[in-house]
Amino acid sequence: GVRQALWLTKAQLVPGLPARVLRIAEEPANLLDDQDERAQRAVSRARFWDTTEVAPKRESYCPVLFEELLHLCRIMTMKHPSLAKRMLTRDYRIAATWERESFLLQVRGLNGILLNSMAPIPPVASKEEVAATAEHALETFYPILPTIDLQEVTVYKELNDTGFRAGYPYCHPHTLYFLESANIRTNRFRPEQLRAKMMMFAFGNALAKAKMLYGNDPKVLEQPIVVQSVGTDGEVFQFMVFQLNTTDLVSSDGIKNLVWIDSDQPLYEKAQCVPEIKKRVVTKPAGIYGFQPDTFKKFLALYLHGTV
Repeated sequence: GVRQALWLTKAQLVPGLPARVLRIAEEPANLLDDQDERAQRAVSRARFWDTTEVAPKRESYCPVLFEELLHLCRIMTMKHPSLAKRMLTRDYRIAATWERESFLLQVRGLNGILLNSMAPIPPVASKEEVAATAEHALETFYPILPTIDLQEVTVYKELNDTGFRAGYPYCHPHTLYFLESANIRTNRFRPEQLRAKMMMFAFGNALAKAKMLYGNDPKVLEQPIVVQSVGTDGEVFQFMVFQLNTTDLVSSDGIKNLVWIDSDQPLYEKAQCVPEIKKRVVTKPAGIYGFQPDTFKKFLALYLHGTV
């Protein structure tokens, strides 16, 4: 869960999204025309229109919903041309290795869909806020090992790799998207597990980038690296912003990394695929119920973050 991920990444948790992201979400200039109606149509397209099935499965509607919402975000390129300097990457492999106390840890393999950018996201926390993290005490799990349940493997090569060749123009990780689209609930990550996965891979991408830029020597970064994460099961969204302040991760003392998490934000409450009928009377028509416009505002704000 998140508590374990905080220890593994030497990070301090800040509940909610950063103030800068929330300001982007509320700024009228950063809203689409008829934004709420467009977002509701995107949900309807994923749940009702993109299939011939009466009730499509999650493995179908979750990826469709993600693509529809991302399409709405891309429309903002008309207002902010620098958004065109982005690239969406699938099936790339990340590798990041670090020492934490007496443990050698690594994040490796395929992760979520990555939105890359030509320019990095500016640091979210000020230098004063970063310096204040030195006073934060990380939670310990004594007498339980903090690496409990992690997979042990034999490491033949300590690898740090962003997954992209040198010279790739879209070289800065911007936002990771995780789709928990398995139809069977037991095959999906629970929200707490998903948030931990989002944090570990955001940290891994940031750490690999930091080592490529500044070398492998542990240090406090003059220019922190920010990577965002968004996770969804097609109904509920998890939002995260991770700021890598230091690569000196062995000790629990000193400067910590920072992570902002906004948990369990529903985009809508229910998609009624077939009308509810009682005594030959339609008591609940088919449609989307309980739409939450603020959730899409946050989705869009994270997409715009670093540009506006």
